Amino acid sequence: MKPLISIIIPCYNQANYLSETVESALQTNYPELEIIIINDGSTDSSQEIAEELTEKHRNIYLLNQLNSGVTIARNTGIEFCNGKYILPLDADDLIYPSYIPDAIEILENRPEVKVVYCKAVKFDEKSEQNWDLKPFSLKSLARDNMIFVSGIFRKADCLAVGGFDDKMTMGRADWEFWINLLKNGGEVVQLPYVGFKYRLTKSGSMRKRTGSSELKRKRIAFLNAKHKDFFERELNGPLRFQRTWSKPYNTLMKFLGKF
Repeated sequence: MKPLISIIIPCYNQANYLSETVESALQTNYPELEIIIINDGSTDSSQEIAEELTEKHRNIYLLNQLNSGVTIARNTGIEFCNGKYILPLDADDLIYPSYIPDAIEILENRPEVKVVYCKAVKFDEKSEQNWDLKPFSLKSLARDNMIFVSGIFRKADCLAVGGFDDKMTMGRADWEFWINLLKNGGEVVQLPYVGFKYRLTKSGSMRKRTGSSELKRKRIAFLNAKHKDFFERELNGPLRFQRTWSKPYNTLMKFLGKF
């Protein structure tokens, strides 16, 4: 029997998209899956739609919680689920049928691989465009994230690092999670085709919430405090506000004896 994968879908007021997202997950070319919907205190009809889905499909489960944010919702689903593998999926995004089976084949045959993801597109109701994701390396990950949240990984690896950090309230908790998961070893594989679609209807508000200078400074301070050794190793010092200049600046400051 193939190993079970759990698709974790946090949902907050995404009734317009939830059914489409779940349907994309159900269309996967992989038989052993369960879908966990975490209703994060929605005030629209998300709960009713999720309940209808659980009635129609035996492998869909609904958890209801007071509004606590997407990070806590993801962790709630991960703690509840039974899968060997985890795929976080936001309630308005989509996956393609071949993504899960191809990822699990790699993870089953290559224990040194911790994360499998794929190429992706961004889309809205009018168009879609390729998402230009930079190649993965730890040095690149130290400066910015290139793995969207819907990568596939082992539940055991996730639990070993404590899941998603719910203290990362200033946005980009997925970036911190990948750093935490990968900083001490583990390979990453990107499948050579588009297997994931990121819906742009949320991107404007998300970027507005997480892109301010104040939040960016808090985010960088949090990352530096938690992952000091990682940034020292990869950037020769802390992550800076101008992230791409972190390593040259740190190297210069050390040469000048400034720190």
